[in-house]
Amino acid sequence: MREMGKKLGILVWVWFMLCGLCVGRFVVEKNSLKVSSPSSLNGVYECAIGNFGVPQYGGTMVGTVVYPKANHKACNDFDISFKSKPGGLPTFLLADRGDCYFTLKAWNAQNAGAAAILVADDKVEPLITMDTPEEENAKAEYLQNITIPSALISKSLGDSIRKALSGGEMVNINLDWTEALPHPDERVEYEFWTNSNDECGPKCDSQIDFVKKFKGAAQILEKKGYTQFTPHYITWYCPEAFIFSKQCKSQCINHGRYCAPDPEQDFSRGYDGKDVVVQNLRQACFFKVANESGKPWLWWDYVTDFAIRCPMKEKKYNEDCSNQVIKSLDIDLKKIENCVGDPSADVNNPVLKAEQDAQIGKGTRGDVTILPTLVINNRQYRGKLDKVAVLKAICAGFEETTEPAICLSEDIETNECLHNNGGCWQDKAANVTACKDTFRGRVCECPVVQGVKFVGDGYTHCEATGALRCEINNGGCWKKTHDGVTYSACADDSKDCKCPQGFKGDGINNCDDVDECKEKIACQCPECKCKDTWGSYECSCSGGLLYMQEHDTCISKDGKTEVSWSFIWIIILGLAAAGVGGYAIYKYRIRRYMDSEIRAIMAQYMPLDNQGEIPNHVSHGNV
Repeated sequence: MREMGKKLGILVWVWFMLCGLCVGRFVVEKNSLKVSSPSSLNGVYECAIGNFGVPQYGGTMVGTVVYPKANHKACNDFDISFKSKPGGLPTFLLADRGDCYFTLKAWNAQNAGAAAILVADDKVEPLITMDTPEEENAKAEYLQNITIPSALISKSLGDSIRKALSGGEMVNINLDWTEALPHPDERVEYEFWTNSNDECGPKCDSQIDFVKKFKGAAQILEKKGYTQFTPHYITWYCPEAFIFSKQCKSQCINHGRYCAPDPEQDFSRGYDGKDVVVQNLRQACFFKVANESGKPWLWWDYVTDFAIRCPMKEKKYNEDCSNQVIKSLDIDLKKIENCVGDPSADVNNPVLKAEQDAQIGKGTRGDVTILPTLVINNRQYRGKLDKVAVLKAICAGFEETTEPAICLSEDIETNECLHNNGGCWQDKAANVTACKDTFRGRVCECPVVQGVKFVGDGYTHCEATGALRCEINNGGCWKKTHDGVTYSACADDSKDCKCPQGFKGDGINNCDDVDECKEKIACQCPECKCKDTWGSYECSCSGGLLYMQEHDTCISKDGKTEVSWSFIWIIILGLAAAGVGGYAIYKYRIRRYMDSEIRAIMAQYMPLDNQGEIPNHVSHGNV
């Protein structure tokens, strides 16, 4: 008889789990997959977002596909690494469906260095949501440590990718989550479907842990009006044929209208399903009253405090403990009790009735059948229930450029820059990079560092500019210290790299010492003795003479120039010739001047031989 009752209880519990599926539809949340090469596969395809790992909501990820030579289903550890080499694209591992859980495939791929996993379906069918294992299989510790995104692709696409790879072609794919969540305006509406049960294993533990960690961010968003949050609770109805059964009475309230499975799935011990329904109702009523008082964010405090102060394992999961938490948060207890009503009455409870109606999908949302479920802007979130992952998804729901400051914090950076610097330019020596993580994904943008602006495309080139450019890694120019002296090809007043005097080269990668002595650039006078040094030269004179660098010559210490006698005689003769010539010209010019003066004087008193008769201009009259 006892065994029969146990079987009946299991039957009722299965009915609870299935009845919701019978009245509505489950929507598979998808993202876009674009194949950029080879050209034979060019196009945009749909893929189903896995309900584990961290989908890059609001962002994109580009990678190259690898299909392992062995372990095609990724059910075992890989003995090779799929981590991409510096400068290479991230690796997307293609795995076949079957033989093990989706989560194990993702875990093995992640441990082998893959940036994402694509699971190819093994049959022709509509895409499904890859979920975490249920019950005892959900106890695997790795489930909450999966961080790479995952996607289920169709059998036909998987076959095509494998064929291209076997032919030696490279398959490049862009996973795009930018439209996975609507982002119509500057406010995000989101719902969290949960329950107060803390004895349902790892999933319940992850819910409680998430609420504790996400509380701070949620309250900031809610207090400043950036979001509108609503908690929800799933209940099922008891089949009419079993309403008066022991199982329904222990798992339902309000005459079988609102039920929950037994927490321990053992009807003979611990708390009953109806205890869970009542506490779910109290949490829903707490939110209703807090929302009406203008403080909806207090729900996060209540749920967190209740989980800490009133756990099932300490036998405190009851009304008395709940009331203590409510009073500590200064919320009207009477209003909450009126909202809860009489759980034993054969009447509808307005709050729970509204919750059951809300479970049915509307528009693009689909029915809520998975616990926990997060709905953002009327789309079901898929992925790890983690503070950073969820906050990033919520931030992706804001219209671009309207995101609050919390969305631009380091907490939700994508960390794509940690892998091959995100494919962006970087100067490792100066620790400067063009890669910048945002919640929508990384961007390659030349930075501003210590007041120095870098310009370039951000992917292959960034160059320091401005007056302080030499302060950052010497402006990207050549620099070397030798015997305590530093030589640099960077100058603040120039944007180019130019080797300093005494060196030659491109100024960027190298500047080589110029041998002034060998190339006869300096120290070339007869008495000069030249010795090359690094970056310069030394010039000395024989016979105790002094070297004058500006004239490249040697002089005696008393100031006389030591030169050859032939050179001196040339100078003397030149000066003598110049003197004689000048004297002759002087004498010639003096003589001509004197001659002209004498002629002028004599012309006043007597005609000269070379003068003609002076005509008589006196007119005589006629006689």
